[in-house]
Amino acid sequence: MDKSVIMFFAVAFELIGNFVPMLWGDNDFFSTASIVAGMVGGIFGVWVGVKVSKRFEF
Repeated sequence: MDKSVIMFFAVAFELIGNFVPMLWGDNDFFSTASIVAGMVGGIFGVWVGVKVSKRFEF
């Protein structure tokens, strides 16, 4: 497993998770919903990064 691939997916999904609460009108980037969604997105991104890294054997 390559750490850079996993980190890329973790950061990408964390940023996406941070912007999800803005879809329902929460325009504060540091709100509780945004932080929690970013954390969930980051954890999901680590999982996706591990799966991609194993699949393509980086």
